[in-house]
Amino acid sequence: MAALTEVDVAPLAPERFESVLDPEQYDSFRQTVDRSRAMFEGRTIWNVNSTAAGGGVAEMLGPLLAYARGAGVDARWIVISGNADFFRVTKRIHNHLHGATGDGGGLGRAEHDAYEGALEPNVSELAARVGPDDVVLLHDPQTAGMVPRLSETGALVVWRCHVGLDMANDIAREAWSFLTPYVTGAAGHIFSREAFSWEGLDRDKITIIPPSIDAFSPKNQDLDRDTVQAILNASGLVRDGARGRPLFTQVDGSEAEVTRQAEIFEDAPLAPDDRVVLQVSRWDRLKDPLGVINGFAEHVAPSTDAHLVYAGPAVAAVSDDPEGAEVLSESHAAWEALPADVRRRVHLAALPMDDGQENAAIVNALQRYADVVVQKSIAEGFGLTVSEAMWKARPVVGTRIGGIQDQIVDGETGYLVDDPRDLEAYGTAVTRLLEDPEGAERIGGEAQRRVRDEFLGARHLAQYLALFQRLRPT
Repeated sequence: MAALTEVDVAPLAPERFESVLDPEQYDSFRQTVDRSRAMFEGRTIWNVNSTAAGGGVAEMLGPLLAYARGAGVDARWIVISGNADFFRVTKRIHNHLHGATGDGGGLGRAEHDAYEGALEPNVSELAARVGPDDVVLLHDPQTAGMVPRLSETGALVVWRCHVGLDMANDIAREAWSFLTPYVTGAAGHIFSREAFSWEGLDRDKITIIPPSIDAFSPKNQDLDRDTVQAILNASGLVRDGARGRPLFTQVDGSEAEVTRQAEIFEDAPLAPDDRVVLQVSRWDRLKDPLGVINGFAEHVAPSTDAHLVYAGPAVAAVSDDPEGAEVLSESHAAWEALPADVRRRVHLAALPMDDGQENAAIVNALQRYADVVVQKSIAEGFGLTVSEAMWKARPVVGTRIGGIQDQIVDGETGYLVDDPRDLEAYGTAVTRLLEDPEGAERIGGEAQRRVRDEFLGARHLAQYLALFQRLRPT
């Protein structure tokens, strides 16, 4: 039985960026695409991660590879397999990289054995397919152990870490110690922020490449108000109010309809005219769903008429996150404990994941429907939901951690809360936006412009291609 799964990626025309970039930006991007087409002729770029659905890495890979393929580059997406012990260890590493203890377990010899044992069939299978002129881009802790064996093929092997900590602590350093022997031999190391770079790695090998969103994907494509209402009605998130059809455009250009419903914990559905504060995140303690819920209940609900929606994926669908069901259960218990008058204004939604594009369309509609979007993470690698909401001209309240602070310019494109555990400050920022609709609209407009200039896929793809050319010029 094959250990690897190849994700089918249909090509997308890079020329579509002309409609969202200014002329100078687009001309620079087009020149990069032309160079890469010649550079990668007869070569393959392999991207390897641990899941095809759920989380920002999977969402970025699809469109980036599609545009590379549209530019004439043979870019492929490989998903590794793993057992329960492997994902337990990699989730522990993930938490440690954020400076958190997670399940409290260690990272010793037994964890190395479980990690390496699960990776062995994956790396053996991939090494047999990779050519010496190829490029292999490995993503996050789950793939780090593949670096030594794949480097032996002669291919250019680069490892990317999408998560990190602004100020390293001993817990994070324990994860670095676990992973460093595996990744040292890579030709390059990519981090999303300079602050995330590890001590002990060769500084000359480190490149900073922030993540990005795809403006044309089902999650970010333009939707009119009637379509937003129809999608939310079809998915069971808003009661009635739908005049259009719940349609969206799939990646291949075909039209599709939202038919699946979310699993929702609520006393009553949202009404079409309810004002909404929204967080979209995995069911992950580092996203602080309990803080989002309690902060809203204590510091937003008493002075506004707004509702809170916390939306995450259906937990069974995210294979590399064994803690998801636990966190959803904890969130449900916190919701049940709220006073009845507040509880009716708090809605927990586990969004269907059977079809990734349908899920993305539901998230798109939710973000466009929201009056304020929050990302109250305790730790964060980058937080693509921030750029997603900003692209839709939504004002965002986020914590001043990780890549969130790279996206939000405090007071201009949103508000930053200095202490992730300061529920009052979070509530005050949200309330300020709810009480000043004109100011919120102005901030949303500035947010959208910032994403266009800094966080679209054209910039991201150009940086990857420039790095590969620098590491192995032709």
